[in-house]
Amino acid sequence: MPTPILMPALSPTMEEGTLAKWNVKEGDVVSSGDVIAEIETDKATMEVEAVDEGKVGKILIDAGTENVKVNALIAVLLDDGESAGDIDLGALSGDTSASAPAVEAAPPATPAANGNASASASAPAKVNGAAPTPAKSGRIFASPLAKRIAKNEGLNLQLVTGTGPHGRVVKRDVEKALKEGTGKAEAPAVEFVPAPASVDARLYPPESYNAVKVDGMRKVIAKRLSQSFNQEVPHFPLNVDIELNKLLATRAAINATSPKDGEGAFKLSVNDFIIKANAMALKAVPEANATYTDEAILLHKHADIGVAVAIDGGLITPIVWKAEEKGLKQISAEIKDMAGRARNRKLKPEEYQGGTFSVSNLGMFGITSFASIVNQPHGAIMSVGAGEERVVVRNGEMVIRTMMTVTLTCDHRVVDGAVGAQFLAAFKQFCEEPAAMLL
Repeated sequence: MPTPILMPALSPTMEEGTLAKWNVKEGDVVSSGDVIAEIETDKATMEVEAVDEGKVGKILIDAGTENVKVNALIAVLLDDGESAGDIDLGALSGDTSASAPAVEAAPPATPAANGNASASASAPAKVNGAAPTPAKSGRIFASPLAKRIAKNEGLNLQLVTGTGPHGRVVKRDVEKALKEGTGKAEAPAVEFVPAPASVDARLYPPESYNAVKVDGMRKVIAKRLSQSFNQEVPHFPLNVDIELNKLLATRAAINATSPKDGEGAFKLSVNDFIIKANAMALKAVPEANATYTDEAILLHKHADIGVAVAIDGGLITPIVWKAEEKGLKQISAEIKDMAGRARNRKLKPEEYQGGTFSVSNLGMFGITSFASIVNQPHGAIMSVGAGEERVVVRNGEMVIRTMMTVTLTCDHRVVDGAVGAQFLAAFKQFCEEPAAMLL
């Protein structure tokens, strides 16, 4: 009998999403594992794989449709000998048995050892018996050397035509793309919409602006931050100045041990030290590593730190899980990997949902001090300003030191002033005596 294809849930909390793209059309024959569609949530784009084989009999939800509910019927798969006349949409819409879904969400590729998160360990999916090109399927099949060169040169492998076995991108393809100036990632197109009816034309005539469509990510950000700031979370900020001279010297000494290039090369940033110092401070002051609920306060056992990353259309916070157990090199590698995949919307939901604490750093933009809104369900978020040379008093004398101002915004329901102050004192100690993080 015809098999329903239902809108998959990409995470335990997902209720709806956007059916961004169909990779198949009615009449196409698919096999188990073929990527047949792409689904967008507020933070990521995920591939959908067929779990049964058959022919696409009918597509019920058009590409680009927003707010498609989880488990909604989106297409129908036909077995051998069946035709479109055998489809009973009423019966299929009511079929929610375990065998009904004919698709599953395909997680983004596991990061390869060389740090390129776009590599896939599986064989190329086939649609109608033909291997799709990486640019069309969304998957990338490339040699480790090609991936490493592409990463170093900022090349988008999805825009490179592979000439290796089964369309695999190899070194010569990457070198050709670099020589010809092709394969550079292009900025996503901005989608304009008609002037909103809610805008007073007397204040803003329609010809005086371009209206950009509000995507799912921006809607969710607006809703959550409004709830956090205006309705649910009583915020308050705490500020402290950190002297960075020892931290900068330690960073320079560690970076000097890195190979010039190759697999073992690394470069630690100040932000990597900040993440580690926060993790250590959360363990030293566990009351700050907490989440408020109406039934109980959750005191978390690990420092799972979300790192704010700006992407097109909004902000996302990939999480460094159990950061207190990880070294600086591992933290640095994870942040670079997840930030890159976040900008391509290739993070898995479990990589940015949850966590216990957040860090937002605008120092690279020259911002010296700011206060963020608490990212629920976290109990606090740290805002990091730029390090700059300032005149300070040490032992009764004016001296020049590199200083950094950080602001801790706390959810007063769970992190009160005394706990926040204790946490900042511990954080300050770890930053100003970075060797203490190694104990």
